Amino acid sequence: MKKILLLSFISILFLGCSDSNFNNKNPYLPNYSFTIDINMNLPAYSDLKFVSNAVYIPGEGARGIIVFNSGNGYNAFDAACPNQVLSSCSTMTIKGINAVCPCDNEEYSLFTGLSQGGSQYPMKQYRVEVNGTNLRVYN
Repeated sequence: MKKILLLSFISILFLGCSDSNFNNKNPYLPNYSFTIDINMNLPAYSDLKFVSNAVYIPGEGARGIIVFNSGNGYNAFDAACPNQVLSSCSTMTIKGINAVCPCDNEEYSLFTGLSQGGSQYPMKQYRVEVNGTNLRVYN
């Protein structure tokens, strides 16, 4: 009886574990593994010290990365249009607190990554660690 109770307790512990609902799957965008360290003391990234500012970083992910200061932390998204096949027009641009896909003019919130028009896939999000004035963005 003790073994059954112990096994039940251990099963509940394992089933209670979570991945923080982090889903990075999108059929249009490949999964590239990368890690990039961002020093916000450098002029190119100093805007990230202020709420509602975003910075585009080329050369990582599928089409570069957009890093955004949400006020509650930092969000990092792939700059590739999430509802388009990779093409010459599928790199999003920053427009205030949104990112715009030039292929279909769809806007996505940099707070949530969700489409303003209800498109199927949200922006592909990456993990961000904060260490003082440095950020580590990784997949």
